[in-house]
Amino acid sequence: MKEKNSKIKILKLIIYGFVLGICLYYIVHLFPIMKNITTPEGRAVFKEKIINDGVKGVFLLFGLECAQVFLVILPGEPLEILAGMCYGGIWGTIFILLSVFITTSVIFILVRKLGKKLVYEFFEREKVDKIEKSKIFNNPKQIELILFILFFIPGTPKDLLVYIGGLLPIKPIRFILISTFARFPSVISSTLAGSNIVQGNWKNVGWIYLLVFGLIIGVFIIINIFDRNKKTRNALKEIQ
Repeated sequence: MKEKNSKIKILKLIIYGFVLGICLYYIVHLFPIMKNITTPEGRAVFKEKIINDGVKGVFLLFGLECAQVFLVILPGEPLEILAGMCYGGIWGTIFILLSVFITTSVIFILVRKLGKKLVYEFFEREKVDKIEKSKIFNNPKQIELILFILFFIPGTPKDLLVYIGGLLPIKPIRFILISTFARFPSVISSTLAGSNIVQGNWKNVGWIYLLVFGLIIGVFIIINIFDRNKKTRNALKEIQ
């Protein structure tokens, strides 16, 4: 048991060191350029910087996205916007979903191997135990639909769900696919917003987020109509 705990501590320290290094890189090399992103000249400089970074820039952004999922301290949406700014709406979305797929797979395997001790390192023990023992999250017939809805709805704590997934009665590949592709509406809206920011289309950015807001309202209306047993609403309460 002590050996397992020490491995978890070492893994956590390595990840923290990794993300700190990447964040420092972006602060030094990218953020000074982004402060002028509202001007045509600033956008041109930003694009040139991204092109010059090439493969190195891709791996650094991938590392930052992985760290966001692993550490649960970085907000996901700014990274999705950054991906859209760097690679456009479509390629930015593909990049984010691929990063999420890889990271989710690694986390799922680690949780299955190391158990709840790993999850406790990042989340409150009471919340983890509450979700793990919940009847809603332990029903094999309903868990996939519940998880799809939770990952689909913008604003839910998806990183918590990624870690909890390894403790739930669901097949690895099905969980990984659900947790990756159910994010699509949220991810593509952010990457499209990022792409339009670089192009200076601020009106489009406003319309994108207006549509996202409408989507959220629509989803909740549908849930209220069809979720007569309030299972989805109860699941939302338990992960908050």
